[in-house]
Amino acid sequence: MTLEPDSRVEAFLEMLAAERGAAANTLAAYLADLDDFSSFLGRGKAPSRASAADIAHYLQGLAACGMAARTQARRLSALKQFFLFLLREGAREDNPAAEIGAPKQPKSLPKYLSESEVNALLEAARGMEGTAGAKARAGLEILYSTGLRVTEMLSLRANALSTDAAMLLIKGKGGKERMIPLSETARQAASALRAAAPAKARYLFAGRDISQPMTRQGFALLLKQVAIAAGLNPARLSPHVLRHSFASHLLAHGADLRALQKLLGHADISTTEIYTHVLAERLQKLVQAHHPLAAARP
Repeated sequence: MTLEPDSRVEAFLEMLAAERGAAANTLAAYLADLDDFSSFLGRGKAPSRASAADIAHYLQGLAACGMAARTQARRLSALKQFFLFLLREGAREDNPAAEIGAPKQPKSLPKYLSESEVNALLEAARGMEGTAGAKARAGLEILYSTGLRVTEMLSLRANALSTDAAMLLIKGKGGKERMIPLSETARQAASALRAAAPAKARYLFAGRDISQPMTRQGFALLLKQVAIAAGLNPARLSPHVLRHSFASHLLAHGADLRALQKLLGHADISTTEIYTHVLAERLQKLVQAHHPLAAARP
């Protein structure tokens, strides 16, 4: 079912794009969430006129259908943002979603690969031929050595990493910029990919249409092929797992949590703190290795 005609929804999405620099995928997610809420309300009421009771009943329905708590929380967040926009624009006198609490979510640790598994992937990618092999090698080297989001990597222009510059300027979520250190292996892999790509490609990871970048789905499928070649379960590998591996391995080798926050482009340190399980393991080993009372007593 499509959205009940509601110009407020369109205005909200335009604001996200213009003022917050929301990406197309983000806008599509907000639209899908509001579309689902509109379907729940039915044709008699537009989303902008919903009440707190409407929202509460909607969330109860999502829970009753067995929807994951994380997805419920995302739907509620979208509604809160939408009604806050209406409040600030003077289209409503209240935010009916403001006092509704999000469902409790089970804490989950980020999934990441071991260092030996990453090495196996890199070795398998080196054995792949053609443009697909060049994309696999460059993608693995860049994602694992920088921690970029896959969308950020696929948005790199064809001349990216073409100089001896030690840093790469990345525009991330919300249009925020950050500097990422570059490794020599990442530059070499990017150079090999440029050599294998069509001459007029606009992006480093060119798609079938060389004027467009490779899709996230296409790159994820390529990673699955590398995982199979490396003898790993392809279900365990995704671009985001490589980002988690980058962060987890850095912390395991002594990186600072604040520095990691900047590298990952997290707006809030609490987001980076999902990796503190790695810090806890490292500190435990540190105490066991160096504390005088940790040694076995006769």
